[in-house]
Order: sequence, then structure tokens, then C-alpha cells
Amino acid sequence: MQSGICRLCKRRTPTGYDGSGMKILLFGKDGQVGWELQRALAPLGSLRALGRADADFAHPETLRAPIAAFGPDVIVNAAAYTAVDKAEGDAATAHRVNALAPGVLAEEAAACGAWLVHYSTDYVFDGAKEGAYVEGDATNPLSVYGRTKCEGEERIRASGARHLILRTSWVFSARGGNFAKTILRLAQERDSLQVVADQHGAPTGADLIADATALALHSLRDAGPAARALSGTYHLAAAGATTWHGYAQHLLAEALARGAELKAGPESVLPVLARDWPAPAARPRNSRLDTHLFEASFGLQMPDWRAHVDRLVAGLASAGRDEAHGAQRIDRVFPSCSPYSHKATQAIIPVPMARGADKQS
Repeated sequence: MQSGICRLCKRRTPTGYDGSGMKILLFGKDGQVGWELQRALAPLGSLRALGRADADFAHPETLRAPIAAFGPDVIVNAAAYTAVDKAEGDAATAHRVNALAPGVLAEEAAACGAWLVHYSTDYVFDGAKEGAYVEGDATNPLSVYGRTKCEGEERIRASGARHLILRTSWVFSARGGNFAKTILRLAQERDSLQVVADQHGAPTGADLIADATALALHSLRDAGPAARALSGTYHLAAAGATTWHGYAQHLLAEALARGAELKAGPESVLPVLARDWPAPAARPRNSRLDTHLFEASFGLQMPDWRAHVDRLVAGLASAGRDEAHGAQRIDRVFPSCSPYSHKATQAIIPVPMARGADKQS
């Protein structure tokens, strides 16, 4: 049987279980996290991945049929309504997708004895705490997005299903639109950028989330009946913390170090306050998540946020290398890096979404 090296703990993990592997049903395969989960979960057994065309979360009752047809051991939900500002004017849809649909998944998981892995968000908190949030801290979401995600958590807990609710923050990947890729593109177009400097969190790679999820499921499988004690809510994010301003500066410094041609460097990123750039949805001032419970429960250690950010920049630079001239340009890395118009990006940079516009978290 082949084996692979785990990125987080360097132990060897099996890439097949001789027919005894898990049956995993993944929802949200098209998003940033879902895309990475297809890679990370495949070695654990039989994986069926469903996207927007296969599973309509806006009609939650329709989700029961694919679960019954597949008979999974594990249901992984990486689908969500994540357009934070748009949700303020589309609360009904956000509620169906983020609250009612996870409840249906949890009911089906409880009925068939499956585990449910569900991704939640730092937006369930109001950001008023000074330190990092722990799992037991009181929730107090500020937005429709945060309230619907919080209700989704509550419905899962009430279902009685064995579950892992994994709260994460500031997700990015090479796929789809997100803050990191938008910053790199705008730095090629503009002499300076204004970025919010009073919101704090940890940029977290979708690949890190996927790898950590796979290792947690591997631990649950090995634990047997004792795994039920691990059912609960966990914080899963990269270690350390920064601001959107510090994040942008690091991105540009790393890109320049890899030969990118930019108009705006780290010194051209100007700090602004969130209150000076109002948005339809309020964001938490503090999005820092304490991950000690997840690390202790599953024997992992989260890497510093810079590690996966640097990996992202390196990968994009490699993809965009001009072999003829030996130069790297961000426009080659980002042939279509953002769905936003030039006018729209004026607003999204100072008050950035924690995740990309087309993501499913």
C-alpha cells in the first residue's frame, strides 16, 4: 500500500485502506476549500464530490437524496453563502444555505450514523474580545452572514449527529477570487493602496484547512468507538496574527522577492481605519482564533500564517514565469484573478472580505 507524508505532522499516512476506507461525501467541491479537500480526502477511502450543479443548498430538502443514495461514513460540508455584503440584502437565501441546509445534513448524518464535518467562521463573534477567541466564548455575530453561520452551528449541535464544526478565518487559495490575489493584481496597476489596519486575524490557506481536516478524520477512524468523545466545535486557523494591512505588505514583499514587477511595494500600502471605509456588513475587529483545542485533540501543530501565504505567492510566480524573458509578471499569474470591476475593488481593498467572492468555505 502506498503512503504519503503529512504536511502538518510529518508522519506517514496510508493512501488506501484495502477496501476498508471511509465513504466520504463532499459538498461544495467548487470552492476554495472544497477544491483542496478533493485532493486531501481522496486517500482516506471512497470519495464522492458534489458541486453547485449537483447539490442546491438554496433548496435544503433536496440534499437528502444524494446522502441516502451514497450512504456515507462521513459528510463534509464545504458549501456556504459567503458573499458577506450581499447577504445583507439577501438574508433569506443566506439563511437557507448557511442555516437550514447544514441542519438537513446533520439530520441525515444522525439518521445514517455518519460523521458531519462542517466549516464555520470567525464571523460568529463580534470581535470585541482583546485576545484570541476560544471555542467556548459567547457568540455575537454582527452580520447576516455571521448570524446564519451561527444558526447552522446550532442546528448541527441540536441534531445529535457526531460532528466536527471547524471555525476558520481569512481563507485564501490559488483558486478563485480572494484578498491575496486582488492585492497582487492591484499592486501591478496602482502606485499605492489603502488597506484596513485595525482588523486582526490569521490568513489561512485552503490547503492547510484541507490537510488538517484529512488528518482529523484519520484520527477519528483510528480511534474507533472512542472517537465520539472528539465530537464538537474547534478552531482551525493558521498560527500567529496580522492585520489586513500587514497581510498586504507581506504579500507584496514576498512577490517582489520572487521577481514580480509591481508599481506598489510594501511601503506604498497605506493604513486606514475600518470606520473610514463603511460596508453593508460589519466585520469583527478581532478575528483571532485560539487553535489549542484542535491541536491537542488531533496531535497537530498549526504553521505560522506566512508559510502558506509564501507558498501561494511562490506557486503563482511559478505559474506566471515568462520562460522567454525570465521575468515574472503578476498579469501572467492572474489572467483573470478577480471578478470585481476596477470600481468595485476600490471598496473591497480597504474593507476586505475574509474570503473570496466565489468561494465556498
